[in-house]
Amino acid sequence: MSAEILILPGDGIGPEIMTQAIRVLDLLRMDHGLEVECIPGLLGGAAIDATGVPLPPETLNLARQSKAILLGAVGGPRWDGIDRDRRPERGLLQLRSDLDLFANLRPAVLYPQLADASSLRPELVAGLDIMIVRELTGGIYFGEPRGIRTLGNGERQGFNTLVYSEHEIERILRVAFETAGRRGGRLCSVDKANVLEATMLWREVAESLAKAFPQVTLEHMYVDNAAMQLVRAPKQFDVLVTTNMFGDILSDCAAMLTGSIGMLPSASLNGSGQGMYEPIHGSAPDIAGRDLANPLAAILSVAMMLRYSLDRADLAQRVETAVGAVLDSGLRTADITSSGTRSVGTAEMGDAVVRALRF
Repeated sequence: MSAEILILPGDGIGPEIMTQAIRVLDLLRMDHGLEVECIPGLLGGAAIDATGVPLPPETLNLARQSKAILLGAVGGPRWDGIDRDRRPERGLLQLRSDLDLFANLRPAVLYPQLADASSLRPELVAGLDIMIVRELTGGIYFGEPRGIRTLGNGERQGFNTLVYSEHEIERILRVAFETAGRRGGRLCSVDKANVLEATMLWREVAESLAKAFPQVTLEHMYVDNAAMQLVRAPKQFDVLVTTNMFGDILSDCAAMLTGSIGMLPSASLNGSGQGMYEPIHGSAPDIAGRDLANPLAAILSVAMMLRYSLDRADLAQRVETAVGAVLDSGLRTADITSSGTRSVGTAEMGDAVVRALRF
């Protein structure tokens, strides 16, 4: 029986990069026995334009029934003027919350062919392979109360609540310990325990859980120091685990170490193995429709989906190897181009990956 994959192209460059990702899935289905059925859906600005809401009930029902979700990107300035609760990003947050996709895995891997594209010196980033595990459904992005209120003196005040329950902390830390155990055995838990009570509890839970994972070395680091260390000596890290907001910031920082945010996929998983897979870049409306977007992060998101939700690590490795072969050939989209390489568009890069997969 085929696994149902919900395809959510979204906004901006989302449909362009998703076209190339679907081509990869189609080839794997036809040539390598992958049993999947791709089902289209609406999310974000495209859903607002079609239905008036960023997450239509039909999309939510399809998501609940699917084995995995492949997402392009959501949002853009054309929807900035509508109410906050109806903006494209709210649909994405609602989908993550409804499916309880609490564990966000964001690899920061530098392909050796792109060492010169990194913002850091090649010797600092050569061989970089970090996994950031970000808590995704709690913390300050979801905490209540929140809002904007008017004080007695007439001044407006914005407020948000950073809150984590012990079980929320334990389950994301467990994912991080297990991930570290399958990798280099080193876990860095990032917090701000010197000033934030929520992360004081985070650190206490981490220390307690570490006893169940003696093969993993646990260290703690304040988030400001972690940001500094990522650009000073990034290869000291193996797996980092942190809160929703800190993970949002640090993973984008780590993205630039790899040469381009257009190279990085992500996986958001719940406790049953269902996942949503997406590149971590945004919708880039300024280049939408111009055949300029880098589709490799979307294609590598397919590889993560194969590995984590479809139990096809063999095909995941095949996709990753194909991407490496294309980079070896010297093809680059505009965001990763350098001297001695040939600049290509979105479609041609997709063509090249599909060709590489056939061999």
